[in-house]
Amino acid sequence: MSENSEPPVDPWAPPHPERVELTKPATPPVHDQNTVISMPGADVPPPPVAPGGAYGYPTPAPVPPATPSYGYPPASPYPSYGAGYGQPGWQQSPSNGMGTTAMVLGIIAVAGFCMYGLGIVLGVLALIFGIIGMKKANRGEATNRGMALAGVILGSIGILVSAVFLGFMVWVISQDSSSFDDSEDPFATSLVVDAGVR
Repeated sequence: MSENSEPPVDPWAPPHPERVELTKPATPPVHDQNTVISMPGADVPPPPVAPGGAYGYPTPAPVPPATPSYGYPPASPYPSYGAGYGQPGWQQSPSNGMGTTAMVLGIIAVAGFCMYGLGIVLGVLALIFGIIGMKKANRGEATNRGMALAGVILGSIGILVSAVFLGFMVWVISQDSSSFDDSEDPFATSLVVDAGVR
């Protein structure tokens, strides 16, 4: 190495002020710059004019006076939403909650028959919701008549099975304790060892 050589340059060191120009070039402010409309030779057409002579939407037709039509409300002069444009009007979505609730409660009532009366309560609720759901389906307000019918059937089965199980449990608990005495058990065995003298 010679003494005249420069020291190695650190790539991570900040730049030297005399080597790098740090001033920004002067640019005009934003409000002084040209826009599309202010540029020379830019022809921008005016907004379109509607057939009625106003900008935007045409003026609506005058509303005719309402005439009574024997108990029916007067017809609206305006078409319904989407009419004439190939789009169907707004339709109410079916309310399938009663039928679904009836089926779920019916399944829980049948599966939970051994919960000491809870199956009876859930079965009655499934029966009520199922009947309401079937009436809604018959009126066309719901589309899940089968689920509502399944809720009615499962709720009825849940009530029956839970009532039988609850009756059996009441019968078992109410039995006299002497009926469980070991002396009358024909299958009882005992080992008797004779302790005789030798």
